[in-house]
Amino acid sequence: MFYEPGKTDHGLSKNPFNSLVIPRPIGWVSSVDRDGIVNLAPYSFFNAVSYRPPTVMFSASRGASSPDDNHKDSQGNIEETGEFVCNLTTWDTREAMNATSASVAKDVDELALAGLTSEASQVVKPPRVAEAPVHLECKYLKTVELPGDTPNDVYCVIFGQVVGVNIRDEFITEYGILDVGKMRPIARLGYQDYAVVNSDTIFTLHRPG
Repeated sequence: MFYEPGKTDHGLSKNPFNSLVIPRPIGWVSSVDRDGIVNLAPYSFFNAVSYRPPTVMFSASRGASSPDDNHKDSQGNIEETGEFVCNLTTWDTREAMNATSASVAKDVDELALAGLTSEASQVVKPPRVAEAPVHLECKYLKTVELPGDTPNDVYCVIFGQVVGVNIRDEFITEYGILDVGKMRPIARLGYQDYAVVNSDTIFTLHRPG
């Protein structure tokens, strides 16, 4: 099949695009507003974009197809306070992560809602999710606004520089590398589907030369 997004209909029951760029890491973003109200929301349009300095990004949508929910709260908090934390999502936290995707009032603390433990960060004000094995503490860099298919749809890409990295010691091996299989991170596949990385699915390829 072939279709031109925005021009021709794909003819499928659901838009296939979200299930084509896969697997996607999940940015579980914690932030606070100026009054100290905590927000926690998952983003599957998330990734690292540079190495030195380490920089991450996530994309938030708003408009006709995206209700006024905690995703908009994340962007507003970050632009207002200049800080956020990306918490690694794992098999063990999958249900709690999903719970924090709910649309709730701005004054609702999603960490408490999902039964998670708030832990003070080292460098930034927003708390970490204690149950997550890795936390990337970030300083806000910029927002890039992308056009949507309709005037009512806006996509905003938020960039942050990682200024603090927390790794739970139990996931660092005696050889000084991370035991990703032990962490069991999860990834988004589109639709309502996810994947988990574990020791049975990891393989190694050495670059030629």
